[in-house]
Amino acid sequence: MGIVRILVDGYSLLHYWEEVAPSKPRHSFHARDALVALLTQYQDSSGTPVTVVFDGGGAPPDTPKNETAKGGIEVLFSKKGQTADQIIERVAHLMKPYGEVMAVTNDFAERETVISLGSVACSCENFIQMMDDTVGDMQGDMAAYNKREHKRFKRGG
Repeated sequence: MGIVRILVDGYSLLHYWEEVAPSKPRHSFHARDALVALLTQYQDSSGTPVTVVFDGGGAPPDTPKNETAKGGIEVLFSKKGQTADQIIERVAHLMKPYGEVMAVTNDFAERETVISLGSVACSCENFIQMMDDTVGDMQGDMAAYNKREHKRFKRGG
């Protein structure tokens, strides 16, 4: 079975990936929103559902509740007294009958826990490279398709 869902530790990825909303604080709405937009693009390119989980216990009062972003990315915030890691572990365990889940985090202990649950784990650095490769491939495919269609249109059929 292939990977059925990617679970991203949102703040782990944001803290590593400083190019996302570089002038904004890592825990800000703007940084989270920029990350969700990039993950949406990846989900659209890869066809693999993505859930991003943020630690919500210490979040500002205006932090939204769990939601599904416009592009279909599932965005979760942990409750007070709960961590993103705990949610990722629970989902990895619950989804085991459906196939492998991939957890994305730079927390080594969290990666080991997810692996012990029968899923796979990926560092933030490796995941960013995967995203770049996948989105780049899709953009190349789209450019080639558009070029073919443009030539076909010019020929009249």
